[in-house]
Amino acid sequence: MEKFHYAPEIAKLGHVALVSADLEKSLWFFRDTIGLEETEVVDGVHYLRAWGDFEHHTLSITAGETSYIDHIGWRTKRREDIATFANLLEDAGTEVRWIEAGEEVAQGEAIRFELPSGHRFELYYDMKKTPADESRKSVLKNQTYKSWAKGVSPRRIDHVNLQTSHDNAEIVKYLHEALGFKLREYFVNPDDVQVASWLSVTNLVHDVAIMSTSRSKEPNEMHHIAYWLDNAQDLLRAADILCEADVQFVGPGKHGISQAMYIYVKDPGSGLRLEIFTNGYLIFEPDWEPVKWTYEEYLKNGSAYWGDRRRDDVDREVQVIELAKS
Repeated sequence: MEKFHYAPEIAKLGHVALVSADLEKSLWFFRDTIGLEETEVVDGVHYLRAWGDFEHHTLSITAGETSYIDHIGWRTKRREDIATFANLLEDAGTEVRWIEAGEEVAQGEAIRFELPSGHRFELYYDMKKTPADESRKSVLKNQTYKSWAKGVSPRRIDHVNLQTSHDNAEIVKYLHEALGFKLREYFVNPDDVQVASWLSVTNLVHDVAIMSTSRSKEPNEMHHIAYWLDNAQDLLRAADILCEADVQFVGPGKHGISQAMYIYVKDPGSGLRLEIFTNGYLIFEPDWEPVKWTYEEYLKNGSAYWGDRRRDDVDREVQVIELAKS
């Protein structure tokens, strides 16, 4: 029987590696207030995950002179996909660096490379599914930690949103052709130029979003990372917890794009924006056509379908106006 050859695939978003200029404040925010569980600390790197995440970590935080995202990790569907992706990327002119097993704690062999924007991605397959300590372990065999043990307590990592000064359509083309992402929704400015895009490799409406804006000083900035809550009531509970912690935020509100409910809040240690995210819709249609939003449509319903529209530095409405100026 003829042996089938499969195209390499990315299975899901794995983790984000954050470097923070104020490690203690970032740990207070992500571990104590948001409520991520700390798996372990190795050589000054703190590895965290949500109570429903199964892999060793979905966020790592280490101290640095400045704050930035070192890399974003994605898990492939098969172990052999890593080498196949490496060959395809190199053939297309992308420089690829191999990461030996164990170089990142609990992770197997991986590759790292940069998008045309300079954002660094990592592809891996093997990652330890470290069990929780007995004192934190859930009684449910299909769950890692006790839910609601502390803080906001999100279930899992959800998506990343990349901000860039680079051409949006070029990055979308790279993500689609080189890595297999599918364009789900996108936004154009008054000149009909694509400036924001939402893409996924899963049934989620987006695993990654790309925002191209003149506000970006560098082509490889991060707009936000997102963690998932189960429902709208959880989001309201999160708002109370953030108020009690004296942390300013924007929301709750509902997006038109993704149809999800949100709160935006900044880590005081690194300045990284976190979206606490829930509801939304899933895509199962194999012939899905990307949804186009015009500037007027996006201002009216796309960014904020309803909810908080205050004009501060994390407000989506300010962002969309700047996007339109790109």
